[in-house]
Amino acid sequence: MRIAIVCYPTYGGSGVVATELGKQLARRGHTVHFITYERPFKLEHYHANIYMHEVEIYDYPLFKFPPYSLSLASKIVQVAKCAGLDLVHVHYAIPHTISAYLAQQMLLPARLPVITTLHGTDITLVGADKQFFDITRFSIAVSDGVTAVSESLRRETEAIFGIGRDIATIPNFADPAEYTRQENPALRAQFAAPSEKIIMHISNFRPVKRLQDVAKVFGGINARVPSRLLLVGDGPDRQLVQQYAEEHHLTDRVYYLGKQERVAELLSLADLLLLPSEKESFGLVALEAMACGVPVIATTAGGIPEVVAHGETGYLAPPGDIDTMVHHAIQLLQDVGTHRRFAANGVERAHRLFNPERIIAQYEEYYARFV
Repeated sequence: MRIAIVCYPTYGGSGVVATELGKQLARRGHTVHFITYERPFKLEHYHANIYMHEVEIYDYPLFKFPPYSLSLASKIVQVAKCAGLDLVHVHYAIPHTISAYLAQQMLLPARLPVITTLHGTDITLVGADKQFFDITRFSIAVSDGVTAVSESLRRETEAIFGIGRDIATIPNFADPAEYTRQENPALRAQFAAPSEKIIMHISNFRPVKRLQDVAKVFGGINARVPSRLLLVGDGPDRQLVQQYAEEHHLTDRVYYLGKQERVAELLSLADLLLLPSEKESFGLVALEAMACGVPVIATTAGGIPEVVAHGETGYLAPPGDIDTMVHHAIQLLQDVGTHRRFAANGVERAHRLFNPERIIAQYEEYYARFV
């Protein structure tokens, strides 16, 4: 099958998932054409059966803002004609679905099915905004097929937009070839003493990730269990952690590692992952942590309970419930047997429910309905 994947190439969940999906499809013999404004950061070197098409941004004085949506639609048409595409799979509704729909209309009477995958913020933040509500609803309605990365997101999409159409739930996945425990005592020693625990948080540091809660939970853990906090990522709320650390004399116990493209080696250093999000359509980093044998302390937000099994691979609490998260974290860190069991359960659950073979097969079956 000849598939075009349209996504954002930047650091973030939807771009990561789209790129990994394309790589897995290519390994299974499909021809994959990525169409975006620059090479996705997870597509760092050559892969057989994968082609990259960069959207040229037309800079003309008349345009205050470059018309990316139109340039993208034109590029989709160009690739469809040259490569004989069977379908276009777009990730993130705005503007990708609208551009793909426009390309679809330009190609008539030839047929080019458009599949839209909803990842979360395209629905809960962008799509729910009143100025984008109608166009997001339209993009879902005109797609030939629509998938959501969790049952929670599917239900929320139906509730927000009042859409009666069928939306398939196909979850994200973690490739065990990449996400597996990688012991590195020398690297671990750079951050913590053997007697100390490593707590990790990975995100884009936006308000929805509740960075202040990360800091508070860590402070509560460290008061009972000597620990270090490793923060992977960057964003506007980094200062909240810095301020808390300064006020509570924890500055020397917090490390800011910035954006990292490959996190499996870093995750393998951790004893716990913290994910106290206000909203989380799936919780990909929780899955990646589980695959690396790291128990998760997270919230009951969105799709997280579909990933993290409470009392088996980690513990969940309502968003903002600092005391409960601290209690469960300390309980895990002080009970070696339970920690070891949760770690093993996480690996087993990640491999059983969220392995690439299982998820890619679901996408292939879904594609076949429209080709």
